[in-house]
Amino acid sequence: MIVGCPKEIKAQEHRVGLVPSSVREYVNHGHKVIMEAGAGAGINFSDEDYKAAGAEIRGTAREIFDEADMVVKVKEPQPQECAMLREDQVLFTYLHLAADPAQAQGLMNSKCVAIAYETVTGRDGKGLPLLAPMSEVAGRLGTIVGSHYLQKHLGGTGRLMCGVPGVLPANVMVLGGGVAGFNSARVAVGMGAKVTILEKDHDRIRFLDDYFRGQADVVYSSSDYIEKNAPQMDVIIGAVLIPGASAPKLVTKAMLKDMAPGTVIVDIAIDQGGCFETSKATTHNDPVYVIDDVVHYCVANMPGAVPLSSALALNHAVLPYGLKLADMGWKEALLADPNLRNGLNVCRGEITYESVATSLDLPFNPAPAELAA
Repeated sequence: MIVGCPKEIKAQEHRVGLVPSSVREYVNHGHKVIMEAGAGAGINFSDEDYKAAGAEIRGTAREIFDEADMVVKVKEPQPQECAMLREDQVLFTYLHLAADPAQAQGLMNSKCVAIAYETVTGRDGKGLPLLAPMSEVAGRLGTIVGSHYLQKHLGGTGRLMCGVPGVLPANVMVLGGGVAGFNSARVAVGMGAKVTILEKDHDRIRFLDDYFRGQADVVYSSSDYIEKNAPQMDVIIGAVLIPGASAPKLVTKAMLKDMAPGTVIVDIAIDQGGCFETSKATTHNDPVYVIDDVVHYCVANMPGAVPLSSALALNHAVLPYGLKLADMGWKEALLADPNLRNGLNVCRGEITYESVATSLDLPFNPAPAELAA
């Protein structure tokens, strides 16, 4: 199979779909890898590094899309990339379609086979192993950027996250105790903040309670609790995920008026539409905006701020699945692995993931005929 990796073109996105060590594995499996020139430059991998790993270099993204049987990326394809996809070409990347009808339509028009990292499931259908590493990064970053924007000259309350002797630390509320929320809370606890984690799943609540052992308060999530306690928070981190679906709006615009001026909210769920009613996607170039004196940080590719760590972690997780697709072909690979099959979001013009179809109000086709068995 010809495996292609273009340079990411989303604003301030420096990650890369294939690092040289991944290229070498594909080549060792007998596949041809083509890389767009400069694709790894954002994390200091040169074209020579890729050539040494066995890749061939192409000058443009168009050449990558024209030649490759499977395109491996990081972020969702931008409109000009959707236009270069073709029928039965495999696209393996993050998609986050539930909040992006234009991208969904572009993928449907191309009739490609779009497999989303974020809906591939783990053993026994549990967990999201290809989303987990970026959720870990985003969760940890969420607390770091929240602490950063608490500074008064950046619009925050002026409270130091960890406090100082005789002065209370910041109050941090984490909405969701999954991978991202857990990692946000870990960093916040480590920084010395007063942390509250909101979660609905009782098994997860018990895990969080056992893990933090009183270092963080773990509370059953409810609208009533959020409404009553949000005004006391310095930082609120939104980390709620419903796989493939739009994130629920847990903090309404009306709640902002009761919050202290300079409260910081960080919406890690912005890729899925965000869990604050006032959230709108931002970029690393212009990461924050203010509504009702509340600072909103809603960068849609947070891990792109630390692309070296992020790209390596992502490649380690994705590589076994990518090799399976290349070795077996997409049909046989999806038939053989139901967890990988859960990653299929769009196929030959049809939405094949139910939560995406529901969120976008589009027809749902469970699977193409070849996978119906």
